[in-house]
Amino acid sequence: MTEAVPHHRVAIIGSGFAGIGMAVRLTQAGLRDFVILERADGIGGTWRDNAYPGAACDVPSHLYSFSFALNPGWSRTFSPQPEIWDYMKRVAGEHGVDRHVRHNSDVLAAHWEPEANRWRIETTSGTVTAQFLVSGAGPLADPTYPDIKGLDSFEGRLFHSAEWDHDHDLSGRKVAVIGTGASAIQFVPKIQPLVGRLSLFQRTAPWVMFRHDRDITKAESWLYRNVPGAQQIARKSIYWGRETYILGFAKNPRLLGVVERLGRANINRSVKDPELRRKLTPTFRAGCKRILMSNDYYPALARPNVDVVTDGIVEVRANSVVTRDASGRETEHEVDTIILGTGFQVTDPPIAHRVYDARGRSLAEHWGTDVQAFRGTTVNGFPNAFVLAGPNTGLGHTSQVFMIEAQIRYTMQALGFACRNRIDRLEPRAEAQRAYNEMVDRSMRGTVWVTGGCDSWYLNEQGRNTTLWPTFTWNYALRTRWFDPHNYDLRRAPSTGRSGARVPEGASA
Repeated sequence: MTEAVPHHRVAIIGSGFAGIGMAVRLTQAGLRDFVILERADGIGGTWRDNAYPGAACDVPSHLYSFSFALNPGWSRTFSPQPEIWDYMKRVAGEHGVDRHVRHNSDVLAAHWEPEANRWRIETTSGTVTAQFLVSGAGPLADPTYPDIKGLDSFEGRLFHSAEWDHDHDLSGRKVAVIGTGASAIQFVPKIQPLVGRLSLFQRTAPWVMFRHDRDITKAESWLYRNVPGAQQIARKSIYWGRETYILGFAKNPRLLGVVERLGRANINRSVKDPELRRKLTPTFRAGCKRILMSNDYYPALARPNVDVVTDGIVEVRANSVVTRDASGRETEHEVDTIILGTGFQVTDPPIAHRVYDARGRSLAEHWGTDVQAFRGTTVNGFPNAFVLAGPNTGLGHTSQVFMIEAQIRYTMQALGFACRNRIDRLEPRAEAQRAYNEMVDRSMRGTVWVTGGCDSWYLNEQGRNTTLWPTFTWNYALRTRWFDPHNYDLRRAPSTGRSGARVPEGASA
């Protein structure tokens, strides 16, 4: 006898901020017929996996949290990774979300079945079906490994920062760090005092600002715990302060000259060697790539046991990294450990290769190199599917959790509309999606992200920014505040049948 396949109203992929937030809102609305498909044996997503030394958030703690679950117990103004992960687990537990998680369930394929009007989702732990599919597999979920000749022939220890090898003792080692992004500037200062020699291979110097990080005082913590609204005031002041960054990023990039002066001052404060200063000074407009924050990155690079190598990497050999300078001269750098700080698969998310439309065409094939969605959340050709942290919802200046919550609110509005009106299939119209993305492109013109003179992971092969939201986040929140059924093709459910089952009216909340 064939075992019945479990069916759910909603299936959520991933248990990071997006997955947990979506699950909490479903629970609060009284809809408990959902499952969270998590590939690991614990929840937390990015903040579970990125446990490298020094891992912390570069958005202030009070803003980097759910609006419905403020945390008065942050220890610092910029939260370290263990605290963020603990916070996520606590929120999931307090709202009963953890009971819906199906661990060790990596999604292998999700197929839309039009006859049954549902998604069939195959995972490493079995198959489930669901009427609605919500992807919470964020853009920082899957690390990128660089295409370097000979990398697989290295005989020493090699690992990515997102898959840190905590069993590997770095004491006295000759370590190569490839990449100078947000992760590298955090772990390099932590490992520099331990290693014998550190060679940092830098392709492009980032803008790094001084981070005003400090302990949150006992008096502040008491205030947040005991005075209603105090933490909300702190959160809102940080939010609106961060929104002013858009004036430079998107409205008048010349204002970024002030940021660049601060960045150069940060270099000059810690680095006295003129040649090293030259290597570390960016040659593009601040904000074109992600602006980073650190107080100890530059001091670490100025230490005697560190070399900053700006020549291009030619190949990796059994025990070395080989570079070539502008004149063609090659240099072999002996190393026994390679740590990759080479980022994530942002513009080509792996989950898109596993979600298929009714014709068997993957979302990745549908997108090609031009990733698009309607409201950054729904995609024409993929009914009843929602993508959290989707195309053009990323940020370069403030909390991604704010955008995720806006998308969750929009998704809940859509589910509530479907519930009240017995709609069992909804799909954005092609013309609505096209018009929305034309608006995004118009708003992107003149921003530092496309005019700043750099080659960033924000851009696709055609130079289109498929990653970031081009203006103020409150603007996005207004656009997603209410579900807009006139932009969708809708199908009314038959009078009977499981796919049209009622859910609590609270699903519209």
